[in-house]
Amino acid sequence: MVEAPEVGSRVKIAVDGLAGSTTHEGVVLPGAATGHLTLKLINGYNVSHPLSIISNIDVVADGTSIIPESISEITQNSSLPRITIIHTGGTIASKVDYATGAVVARFEPEELLSSVPEILDIAQIDSVKLGNMWSDDIRPQHWNAMIDATQSAFDSGSVGVVITHGTDTLHISASALSYAFAGTGGKPAGRIVFTGSQRSSDRASSDATENLLSAVHWAAHGPEVSGIGDAAVTIMHAGSGDGVCAVCPGIGVRKLHSTRRDAFKTVNADQLGEIIISKEGISHTSSTDASSRSVSSPTKYDPSIKIAQFLAGPHLYADMLEAAENAGYSACIIHGTGLGHLPIEDSMGNAPENTALESAISSANIPIIIANQCIHGPVDLNVYSKGRRQLELGVLGHGSTTSPDALLTKIHWALSNGHDLNEVLVEDLCGENATSLMS
Repeated sequence: MVEAPEVGSRVKIAVDGLAGSTTHEGVVLPGAATGHLTLKLINGYNVSHPLSIISNIDVVADGTSIIPESISEITQNSSLPRITIIHTGGTIASKVDYATGAVVARFEPEELLSSVPEILDIAQIDSVKLGNMWSDDIRPQHWNAMIDATQSAFDSGSVGVVITHGTDTLHISASALSYAFAGTGGKPAGRIVFTGSQRSSDRASSDATENLLSAVHWAAHGPEVSGIGDAAVTIMHAGSGDGVCAVCPGIGVRKLHSTRRDAFKTVNADQLGEIIISKEGISHTSSTDASSRSVSSPTKYDPSIKIAQFLAGPHLYADMLEAAENAGYSACIIHGTGLGHLPIEDSMGNAPENTALESAISSANIPIIIANQCIHGPVDLNVYSKGRRQLELGVLGHGSTTSPDALLTKIHWALSNGHDLNEVLVEDLCGENATSLMS
């Protein structure tokens, strides 16, 4: 029986199995089981075989030689537009840790450039590293760091910014920066693009390269920002195939699938354009319109503000709202059913939990706001008597067509900057609240 080579080595192996002789080439990972050899194949998938059926192992490179050397200084074309890539982490900036076999977020900005050198034919690139975070770890203080880094990029002469971000909360951060740069009626000094990758860059089916190329193209060559829907945009694959990426408004998009490459879809909003990548080159279409908005300085988020979120249904109870208020939360969002309804009636006389919830809402000393659990469509509390009762109780949100995630950041932004929620929730600050859906 052959001996297992060092983890991290690149090897070619010959296997004599039940299906006959086969060969594989890849990088050695920790064995999936005792007495097994596990390889990360060139196509990104893993394969494991018992050492007992491996007839030969040729070591192509040892475990140290596959570690990339430091990136040498990159020559850039000074005639191209300058953009800044702000790196936060996520799958787009990930690679295999050969010691564990896990995919980890640890690419440096320079490594990102060297892995996709075609970027240098589109723009001059500055890069800033904010961190190597998975997106589920991002908090409001990280939004503020993105805001500062983005404004600094514009101040230094960049015409656009690309923020590489994990996909799970990419749309939330995009909406946060939309309000920061356009919530007061202004617009950013350049294009702000969020992009990520559904599949890590070590996989043959990765969407990282096309997403990044598309994002850089839009940041460098896209239309002038209007501040209405396009203050910050997301750019991800438009379909399951290659060649087209969708440009979506940061305040009107959501991740709607956990694994598909075209996971991001608009919510109560229209797509802003497409990036087309072909053998002839890269181009874009756009449906954005010019506006009279002026460039303005961004606003920030107060990280001390806490917003509780609950889901309406059979397990929403009064003590949940009371606990949020007692814990010092600044507001409470309840994702209501249908048009925005809550379980507050006891027509059969056997659901005292419902009347207790109604009482808790009526006595609450923090704002109670309704989001749309359906995701698409408006919150309309005028249609049914229950909705009208919720309005009598002081529930906010009627007339909103803002997506649930953009509503969360809108409330946080409004509370951070001293705005009256009664007024701001029904306003269309930067394209998030399409009034046509209420007609």
